[in-house]
Amino acid sequence: MNDSPREWNATSYHQVSAPQTNWGQRVLGRLALAGDERVVDAGCGSGRLTAALLERLPRGHVVALDRSWNMLMVASTNLRPTFGERVSFVQAALPDVPMARWADVVFSTATFHWIEDHAALFANIHRALAPGGRLHAQCGGGPNLAAAHALADTVMAEAPFAPYFADWTGVWQFASADDTAGRLARAGFTDIDAHLEAAPTTLASADDYKAFVTTVIYHPHLARLPEALHARFIDEVTARAAATDPPFTLDYWRLNITARRP
Repeated sequence: MNDSPREWNATSYHQVSAPQTNWGQRVLGRLALAGDERVVDAGCGSGRLTAALLERLPRGHVVALDRSWNMLMVASTNLRPTFGERVSFVQAALPDVPMARWADVVFSTATFHWIEDHAALFANIHRALAPGGRLHAQCGGGPNLAAAHALADTVMAEAPFAPYFADWTGVWQFASADDTAGRLARAGFTDIDAHLEAAPTTLASADDYKAFVTTVIYHPHLARLPEALHARFIDEVTARAAATDPPFTLDYWRLNITARRP
């Protein structure tokens, strides 16, 4: 799974990531905070949800962590003017979490499915948390985007795209709830809850679909192709998505995760 994206079009992601932000707002709404916690936002992206997190921490501090320098630069531009020294920025690639026994909460949405080694991820999060600290996260899991990826598979198998995907194995780890609970327990967590929820998302038009999937879903596919084939690949997938019922619908499934370090 070495095709996992290291850089993103952060400006485009900030513009089109409303579904991820809306899911994240609901996840954040379920997180109890006193307002003075130290929180790691693991996979902060462009900072849209980090801002909402900071608003709930008037006496706290957030470490906005992401592997993408582009994302961190956009996040810094968005957050620094309002939140100043209450937020700091760290470039690090999960499963690495470069701190120990510091965080009261590790918070994450729409990120963990990009990490291949979930056992290492949860072990490193456990180490980053202070005793009594909490993991509160959501990511893609189970059958997430199975239909959307199947559409892409049909395009990948055809000329002129097929040679570029001869060794393609995918870049995602859509773990089951049971596997996740087991990994959390082995990492030393207690009070574990891991469960899936369906979150189908329909885009309003072909243009909206193209903009979204280009940035969010099929950008690992496009990274394999010469730039001259990017638009054609997206057009082919979009034509197939238009024929689905309902059209332009993405079969998202969210894996909700909460756990505590004793």
